[in-house]
Amino acid sequence: MQVILNSPGFSYDVHSLVKAFYPEEDIVITDEGTGAPISIRIDPADPAGDDIRGSVSITAPQSRDVAARFEEFSHLSRPEVKNLVKRLLYAVLFDITHRTLPWGTMTGIRPVKVPMKLIRQGCDDAAIKDYMQSVYLTGDEKTDLAIEIAHTEKKILDLTEPGGYSLYIGIPFCPTTCMYCSFTSYPIASWKERVDDYLLAVKRELDFFAGYYDRGPDSVYIGGGTPTTLSPKQLSDLLGYVEDNFDMSLCRERTVEAGRPDSITKEKLCVIKEHGFDRISINPQTMNDKTLRLIGRRHTTDDVYAAFETARSVGFSNINTDIIIGLPGEGEKEVEGTLSAMSSLSPDSLTIHSMAIKRAAAMNDFLSGHGQLRVKDTKKLMDMAEEAARGLGLMPYYLYRQKNMSGNLENIGFARKDCFGIYNVLIMEEVSDIAAAGAGTISKRVFSQDRYERCDNVKDVAMYMDRIDEMIDRKKKLFNKGE
Repeated sequence: MQVILNSPGFSYDVHSLVKAFYPEEDIVITDEGTGAPISIRIDPADPAGDDIRGSVSITAPQSRDVAARFEEFSHLSRPEVKNLVKRLLYAVLFDITHRTLPWGTMTGIRPVKVPMKLIRQGCDDAAIKDYMQSVYLTGDEKTDLAIEIAHTEKKILDLTEPGGYSLYIGIPFCPTTCMYCSFTSYPIASWKERVDDYLLAVKRELDFFAGYYDRGPDSVYIGGGTPTTLSPKQLSDLLGYVEDNFDMSLCRERTVEAGRPDSITKEKLCVIKEHGFDRISINPQTMNDKTLRLIGRRHTTDDVYAAFETARSVGFSNINTDIIIGLPGEGEKEVEGTLSAMSSLSPDSLTIHSMAIKRAAAMNDFLSGHGQLRVKDTKKLMDMAEEAARGLGLMPYYLYRQKNMSGNLENIGFARKDCFGIYNVLIMEEVSDIAAAGAGTISKRVFSQDRYERCDNVKDVAMYMDRIDEMIDRKKKLFNKGE
């Protein structure tokens, strides 16, 4: 599907919004041509400065009975013009498709930032709701959800001391690579002989952070990949290195993303517990064995129950579980089965993901040849999952979105009141540094409420180890940068 747009500075937002209405289409944004399904003209096309005057016109010449949208504007900032363009485009797309989007024109990954900012400015919930619905055209349900989560996040953030940071360590190995995965992940069998070398490189990055900060982290998150692909000895060595080199007295949360049930053993869980890491994730994604086989997971639902039982017996009282809504071939029956299993497992937090098909994932190619496996009624399934989470006594505490999500929906984290994932909130709200070590990780330095910079590590494991000096130099330049 082609869209003619004469102002390239708005291409990202236009593409994201059109894609939300036409998820099956390849959207092409071009600045020339005629006869495209949608034509957008912004005058002046390339304004100088922040005070823009002009007009926006949007037409759909190939669609009958669709009114053109036109509006003049003056004394608007560029973000305000962007939102105006998106509202007019949304109206045209609604005229064509007769569809609405649950998040309206919101195309960013952090919808909660809007109500959070307004809460800090002293606005009440009614004013926040009016703003979100008038500026972004959000629906009642998602508006209320965003406001609810913003209040919870604020309570968590208010307990965090200024000047803090979170420590993230990436272990990019898994038992197998899941079909939907686009994260930095490699089968552990291919790297078994070089894992110790990888951990030595990670420790060198940790040494930099330990020397840079004059205090310990607010939270530590060992993610991946699947950290429990490490042997008990390797796990103990890594967790012990963190304890020995960082002051843990201010640390409010220590998480190991155990993840895949087929990588979890009692010995590994005991190691995690002995080193003071009190929060783990056991992530089945679905409790349907047929789907597990389809997406490339080697564990079974029985393995999930066994992993939970072992973790509880070791003493873990803060277990997160991830599930994905929108996996291929899953409808109401399969989702009901997963939700029923969640009720039996009774996790302390539950993260509900709406399926996002990434270009880098094998599932993108698989689904192109198996269209019958797509889930079409994702919103209903997400509503079922949210109701089930609340029925377990869990409340929503963080939310984010990704590109190409089924149903234009979101990922939501639910938790018991004393089991909120602090790291998740800190990384979403971008209020404190993220000190990240490992292949494919992203460090972030927060300079002020509205300014932060990122520093990416290379994703390839061998390249990461070979270029570890360069990775550390990148961090030195970012974290030693003046205010």
